[in-house]
Amino acid sequence: MATLKNNPQVCPYNLYAEQLSGSAFTCPRSTNKRSWLYRILPSVSHKPFESIDQGHVTHNWDEVDPDPNQLRWKPFEIPKASQKKTDFVSGLHTLCGAGDIRSNNGLAIHIFLCNTSMVNRCFYNSDGDFLIVPQKGKLLIYTEFGKMLVQPNEICVIQRGMRFSIDVFEETRGYILEVYGVHFELPDLGPIGANGLANPRDFLIPVAWYEDRQVPGGYTVINKYQGKLFAAKQDTSPFNVVAWHGNYTPYKYNLENFMVINAVAFDHADPSIFTVLTAKSLRPGVAIADFVIFPPRWGVADKTFRPPYYHRNCMSEFMGLIKGHYEAKQGGFLPGGGSLHSTMTPHGPDADCFEKASKAKLEPERIADGTMAFMFESSLSMAVTKWGLKTSNSLDENYYKCWEPLKSHFTPHSRNPAGPN
Repeated sequence: MATLKNNPQVCPYNLYAEQLSGSAFTCPRSTNKRSWLYRILPSVSHKPFESIDQGHVTHNWDEVDPDPNQLRWKPFEIPKASQKKTDFVSGLHTLCGAGDIRSNNGLAIHIFLCNTSMVNRCFYNSDGDFLIVPQKGKLLIYTEFGKMLVQPNEICVIQRGMRFSIDVFEETRGYILEVYGVHFELPDLGPIGANGLANPRDFLIPVAWYEDRQVPGGYTVINKYQGKLFAAKQDTSPFNVVAWHGNYTPYKYNLENFMVINAVAFDHADPSIFTVLTAKSLRPGVAIADFVIFPPRWGVADKTFRPPYYHRNCMSEFMGLIKGHYEAKQGGFLPGGGSLHSTMTPHGPDADCFEKASKAKLEPERIADGTMAFMFESSLSMAVTKWGLKTSNSLDENYYKCWEPLKSHFTPHSRNPAGPN
């Protein structure tokens, strides 16, 4: 039996062998990431890269002065195709972020707003991984590893260096969490045990698919490198990988498959119990970024204020809404919008939510049916871009008013006031 080789002298079908490394060669086996691609032409077959228009992509965290206020955005407006055709790359808008790309430490949050497919254009990111959360419209993603169809209520991760192109079928919107220098992984389960939260079996990877296609006039390869966009031309489609093997791949996940664990007696479990993926920092237990969801579930905690508690946090919390109504803020926080509660900025339920939840009869109840909210949480203090604060025209200037009706219920002479239970 012939020995299987990663890099034979002559590959089967006269293909080229190319390794894509997502980690240093000397990383421990448990974290070593690489794949071998067998392609019609190697990816080096292109003209020189040249700088192109940056659009609204940035890594300049000093564009505007810091703003510690609670921030909320109305749904970000998608451009009309009849006015301006905008594909995934030209529709990228950096909302906020922190850290430094060159030192491989940090993150960025982007919004994508597009109405047309990428035609003879692909994109790859030299700076980090993209966790993509479609909110409106499905994405057909062509990658060097194969194709993935990603719909709202699903996510996908395109890891550093992987070339991809996106077809859309309507006006399309979504969120992106980008992390520099580290990869997303499943959180450790600790006392939860072997099963729970996002199970490895539910993550899907593409099967090999290729096209042997010449492109008259040239195919454009767009690269984000050190926060800047560059483009190079080549004569053929980059999706010419006939076969591959390895553990460094794009992948997708359906959020409906998340196994929810929650408090079943009293009090709140912290929202970290809803973590789908984490990108760890060098400090144990502290993440560069966590991707957390608030899925449909049962609420059964007794003698407990069940909505999210009032909070000040050493972490930064960006929230988005894929569909439905978030339990702590039934109005104002809408699908396709977002909110940012920065380091130590207080936040919590609005006045209406507090009054209703404080008086509610506590019975087992379904929470968040038809809803999917999520959070990008980071240990870094994020700065908001000029587009986020001004150019987007989506900032809700009245957000703070949702807490203004809160009033004192203090009863200094009665430690145990009568409640609904």
